Amino acid sequence: MGATTTRDPGGAARSVLGYSRWWQIVAAGVMMALVSPYQYVWTALEGPLADALGTSLSVLGFVFTLFVILMALVQFPAGWWRDRYGPRRVTLAAGVLAGVGYLGLSISTTVWHVYLTYAIGSLGVGMVYTVAVNTAIKWFPDRRGLTTGIGTMAFAAGSAAFIPFVRYMVVHDALSTALASMGILICVGITVGTVVLRDPPDGWHRSLYSEDESTGSDPGGSRTDGGANRVHYTWREMVRTWQFWVMYFMFFAVSAAGLMITARVILYAEQAGLTAAVATIAATVLPIASGGGRLIVGGLSDRFDRERITAVSFLTCGVGTVGVVAFAGLGSNVGYVLAVAIAVFFWSSQFSLFPSLVGDYYGAKHSSANYSIVYSGKMWGGVFGGGVVGWLVGTIGWDAAFLIGGALALAAGVAGLLLRPPA
Repeated sequence: MGATTTRDPGGAARSVLGYSRWWQIVAAGVMMALVSPYQYVWTALEGPLADALGTSLSVLGFVFTLFVILMALVQFPAGWWRDRYGPRRVTLAAGVLAGVGYLGLSISTTVWHVYLTYAIGSLGVGMVYTVAVNTAIKWFPDRRGLTTGIGTMAFAAGSAAFIPFVRYMVVHDALSTALASMGILICVGITVGTVVLRDPPDGWHRSLYSEDESTGSDPGGSRTDGGANRVHYTWREMVRTWQFWVMYFMFFAVSAAGLMITARVILYAEQAGLTAAVATIAATVLPIASGGGRLIVGGLSDRFDRERITAVSFLTCGVGTVGVVAFAGLGSNVGYVLAVAIAVFFWSSQFSLFPSLVGDYYGAKHSSANYSIVYSGKMWGGVFGGGVVGWLVGTIGWDAAFLIGGALALAAGVAGLLLRPPA
C-alpha cells in the first residue's frame, strides 16, 4: 500500500465546514427525535382517538399503514432533490408539514380528519428521515454504521419521553393539548435544525489519499468511498443489481415483523391478559430498545463483516418475535417485555445496516435517492404490520398472526447470508 497523508475524514470535514462534522449528526438526530412520535406514539394514541371519535379500532387500523406508505413514498423525490440542491429547503418544508400534522390532529373531529392530518405529517416525517440518514452517509464514509445508528436511534429513543406524556395527558382528558404542544415543538425544532445542515462538496475527502488515489486502491478499506475511481451508482444502475432485490425483500420482511410489534404491543398485551402497567412498560421499552439496536449493531457493523451482522441480527429478531407469542401465552409479564425488547432491538438495526450497505455497495453521491428506494420496502412491511395483521388477528387470531411476522423476520435473516458487494 502506498503512503497516505495524515489527514482523516474529520479533518477534511472541518476544513469544509469550519467546525466538527459531528454537529451535522447532532442536528439530524434532534430532528429525528422530534418527528419520532408519528411512528412510536401511535400505539398509545389509537385507542384514545377511537374513543374520542366514537369509532372502532378497525376504522383507524389503516392510519398507521397510511403513515408508513406515505413516509416511504416521499423519500425518493425528497432524496432526489436533496442530492442535487442540498438539505435545507426540503428540511424546512418537512418541519412545517410534520408540525401541521399534529396540530391538525389535535382539533380533528371526524375519522377523515385523522387520516388527512396524519397523512400530512407523514410526508414531513419521511422528508426529515431521508435527510437525516443520508447526512450521516455523506459526512461519515468511515463510520457509516455508527452515525446512521445515532440518527436512527434518535428516531426511536426520542419518543420514549413522549409515550408517558401522552398516556398521562389521556388520563387527564387533555389529549388535544398534548398533540398541539407536540406539533408546535416539532415545527420550531426542525426549523432551528435546518440552519445547521449542509452537504459536503463532491470529492471533499479525496485529498485524504496520495498514491492510492492514482492507483484506485482504497486505503480506508471497503467501507469508504473516498478513492478517485470509486463507482457511484445511480438509482437506475442500482436496481439492475441482484443485491438490491435481496435487500428490498429483507427490508420488507423484517419491517413486517417490527412494525407489527410497534403498532400493537399494547393491544396484544391487553388481549393476553397482562396488566396495564406491563403494556405501558413494553411500549416505553420499545423505542429505547429500538434506538439501542440501531446504535450498537450499526457500530459493530463498522468493525466486523456487515453482511453477517445483518443476517444474525434479523434471525435474532425472528426468534424474539416468536418469544413474544410464547410469553404472552404463558402470561409472563417479564418474559413479554424481554421478548419485545429483543425483537425490536434486532429489527431496528436495519435502519443503520441498510443505509450503510447502500453506501458501501453504491457510493455516497446518490445515496439519498438510492436508499429511499430500498427504504420503500418498509411500505409493504407497514401494509402487513398495520392492515394485514389487523385482518389476520380477526381471522386466525393474535398468536398465529404474530408467528407469521416472526417467520418473515427469520426469512430476512436467511436472505442476509447471500449478500456480498456488487462486482
